Amino acid sequence: MDANNALIEQDIEAYLKQHENKELLRFITCGSVDDGKSTLIGRLLFDTKMIFEDQLNSVTQDSKVHGTQGAEIDLALLVDGLQAEREQGITIDVAYRFFATDKRKFIVADTPGHQQYTRNMATGASTANAAVILVDARHGVLEQTRRHSFVTHLLGIRHLIIAVNKMDLVDYDAQRFDEIQQQYWQFAEPLGIEQAQFIPISALTGDNIATESSKMPWYSGSTLLDALEQLPLDELDDAEDFRFAVQWVNRPNAQFRGFSGTISAGRISVGDAITVYPSGQTTHIADIIEPSIPPKSTSIDTATVPMAVTLVTTDEVDISRGDWMVKSADTTPSVSHDVEVDLVWLHDTPAQIGQRYLLKNATRKTHGRLQSIEALIDVNTLAKSSADQLQVNEIAQAHIHFDQAWPFDAYADNRTTGSFILIDPISQATVGAAMVTQVLSDTPTVTPHRQYTPFEQDLNALIRQHFPEWETRAIDDLLK
Repeated sequence: MDANNALIEQDIEAYLKQHENKELLRFITCGSVDDGKSTLIGRLLFDTKMIFEDQLNSVTQDSKVHGTQGAEIDLALLVDGLQAEREQGITIDVAYRFFATDKRKFIVADTPGHQQYTRNMATGASTANAAVILVDARHGVLEQTRRHSFVTHLLGIRHLIIAVNKMDLVDYDAQRFDEIQQQYWQFAEPLGIEQAQFIPISALTGDNIATESSKMPWYSGSTLLDALEQLPLDELDDAEDFRFAVQWVNRPNAQFRGFSGTISAGRISVGDAITVYPSGQTTHIADIIEPSIPPKSTSIDTATVPMAVTLVTTDEVDISRGDWMVKSADTTPSVSHDVEVDLVWLHDTPAQIGQRYLLKNATRKTHGRLQSIEALIDVNTLAKSSADQLQVNEIAQAHIHFDQAWPFDAYADNRTTGSFILIDPISQATVGAAMVTQVLSDTPTVTPHRQYTPFEQDLNALIRQHFPEWETRAIDDLLK
């Protein structure tokens, strides 16, 4: 850190440039209650010297009131910022923290361990490239350990580090570490998890966090920080097919028309042929413009994920916000009204078969309904059972019907274009998160039979007459 301080004093621009060019890894910490997730992140911040002096003074004072480590500083308070979290000694909301080493930058999400906050954990995992799953060395693999492992696997996180924490409380016993590895693989292998790295640590004392522990000579692997620095970033986004969701039609004057957004996958170059979905129109890329301070603009020949750019086409084709641009030479998405998904329910109001929702993927929205719940998944045993509704924090395989045909990728191929959220059309609350497992053939489907009251029919007609932009379907069409 002394070298960095000297560089800051001598050349702040060089220091900022040095950090700008570092690779960025996003990861989450998860596990059961009191496994030490917040303490671990606090230790990482402390050992990488990413804590300012005033923060350290504040945490020192807070430790006297809310701390759990006696006279010592409670590093968990660096992350648990909510008053309720400090009073109860638990994590409730997802907390994001940044730290950096000489090799890499990190954004870490501290996710809750309690079962009722599984939805918060799923939110934090949705943007992560890796997961550090903590296991208390005293208790071993618990229900929430299995639940979080299932959710991380469901959300496509390939890189797992199993950090066996609180080794100091089991006298740094190598046999206990081996037992926990066996416990974890008994659950993980049937789930489909193929690889994971196990590291014995003590977040409280700093053993095997940033420096090797002299108390565990039987362990010859890397420290946690070394493991995070060595994760292969090149494998984190292997979706090679170009995907670009139009966020904004950029038309500052009559002479210019471009389409702005962020590249979800792949690369695009000037001259490439593209297909617009869902319309199916084709054109070519005439120019690629990087964002810059007006009135300047920079044209480039090639853009790659995850760049935010403006694409200019050779032809005046009809392209709107929410449309996809796909390179014609790449594998094309499937266009359909119906998909099978893994559905994580996030809201206290249960999901009901036949219930209509607002469906949102990237910048596109449409209405649709929960057509059926194929199977409710028990994340502890992986057993499947039938269900007619879905409660908060439950996970199911489901069938979703869209009012408008959409292009879809499987979530395993592209995490951005293969997922969407369900929104309550009345409260506008996000109620569910869906990951596409299969695009179904585009055949007509029928809403589960129910009787509509005269009031519902009149209200439907009124909405369709006065609010056509809502794209509400006629009740008569739903009954056909």
